[in-house]
Amino acid sequence: MLWRIFLIVTIFFAAASEAESYRANICPSGYRGDRLGSIRILDQKELIYPEISGKHFSEISDLAYLKGRHWLFMLSDEGKLFRFRARFAETIRELTPLDANTLRKSDGKKLKRWRRDSEGMTFDGRGRLYVSFEEKPRIARIAYDGRILRYLPLPPALDKMKKFRDKNKGLEALAWHPKYGLLTAAEYPVKKSPAQIQTIYSLTGRRWRFLRGEERHSAVTAMEILDNGNVLVLERAYSGPFEPRVITLREVRIDRCRRGLCPTKVLARFDSSEGWAVDNFEGLAKVGPNRFVMISDDNDNFFQKTLLVYFEVLER
Repeated sequence: MLWRIFLIVTIFFAAASEAESYRANICPSGYRGDRLGSIRILDQKELIYPEISGKHFSEISDLAYLKGRHWLFMLSDEGKLFRFRARFAETIRELTPLDANTLRKSDGKKLKRWRRDSEGMTFDGRGRLYVSFEEKPRIARIAYDGRILRYLPLPPALDKMKKFRDKNKGLEALAWHPKYGLLTAAEYPVKKSPAQIQTIYSLTGRRWRFLRGEERHSAVTAMEILDNGNVLVLERAYSGPFEPRVITLREVRIDRCRRGLCPTKVLARFDSSEGWAVDNFEGLAKVGPNRFVMISDDNDNFFQKTLLVYFEVLER
């Protein structure tokens, strides 16, 4: 009997060591169709890569896609940068790991542990890569191999950790807008903001305010830009293991702000209490016209998964 158990375990770990990606399904049992609200789910995968270039693959916090080279970067909140070759059509046609690096100083030296809590990532219009950090609020331009090239000045509302509600509630989201440049947002509203008002900041000082999600502990985890110029915000609401997990995709209409607030529209809402097998979604990247991928952070936890969901925002 023991030898059978040993054989099963050996086979399991041998398979896991060669694992890559598998088809996944976050939809409730019996769910028909591929639409939810204003999105269409195109493909879903669970990613299992024990190591890439000797780097442990886990805790993915954001994504960025360089379409011209078909590179999909995945950023770990432990300061690791994974590069994949990825092609998207009606499904994810290719997803192949290429290499992995760690974020480090321009001279190659390692970042201190509390300085490498990387959460947001985006490309600008010229293919330059940027990363935002949480525990010490910073935004840096980085090379494709993870070297930090320079830090960017932050607007006064975000330039010190004491202005945030918690040291782990810093610059969570980062996106590039063709008109306004780099945009960022904190996970929760900063101290001087009302608790129910979230804000998107440009680095030039412009800001857009909108109402947070109604769910308890609703937080911004990622942003991208829709084809119409408005902001697609990924929100996560999670209160504990015995509470529902709710993931919301929301359009913030920055072109229609009135009296200091921008209207929003919920495009899709994934609620685990309704059977959606959602995990800790934290990353978002645009990969085509109104087409995006979002990814979950497994917290390096055996009971959680790294899920990659490819979807299209439908014309509204």
